[in-house]
Amino acid sequence: MGKIPINRKQALELLQSMHQGDADMLHYIETEAVMKALAERFKEDTERWGMLGLLHDIDWTFTKNNQQEHCIKAVEILQKAGFAPEEIEIIQSHGYGCKEIPALQEKKRSKKIEFALASAETVTGLIYAYALMRNRTISGMEVSGLRKKFKDKKFAAGCNREVIAEIENTGLTLEEFFQISIDALTKIKHELGLQ
Repeated sequence: MGKIPINRKQALELLQSMHQGDADMLHYIETEAVMKALAERFKEDTERWGMLGLLHDIDWTFTKNNQQEHCIKAVEILQKAGFAPEEIEIIQSHGYGCKEIPALQEKKRSKKIEFALASAETVTGLIYAYALMRNRTISGMEVSGLRKKFKDKKFAAGCNREVIAEIENTGLTLEEFFQISIDALTKIKHELGLQ
């Protein structure tokens, strides 16, 4: 397991140096929060899991208009920042199985941390969209309500339900994951512009 070579402040500076969009930065911070909460639940290193969440889309500025390079360009950026191959592979793994990224389409996630990252970064979109629908309010959001939105394929249609459900490969139920994720984002609601 590689040591995380940069601290959170340096990670944020690295992201901001690439002129990330505001919505993208929110997504990274949301994913970081959910990953930290999952690490706590699994008694893993919260700093490491949080950092992998924060930087998971580090190449997005350069690849959003050329998605076949997404998670590929990240390798070079993360190597330059001093990340070990294992960490880089975990970050890249959230693109496994994605038809938009031919180089990763045949790859499969296998580690708990890989399932956690893919599910975490995907569920944030569902929760944020639901909070917006609730008048920008995440406080008091219930798992049962989120579950209904999860089942409604038309709601936040871009959120891949199959990827979210991969959390079950970690031993968590979908309901437990929803609760952990809602709680994690509620803690940073002011940063996200939510109530």
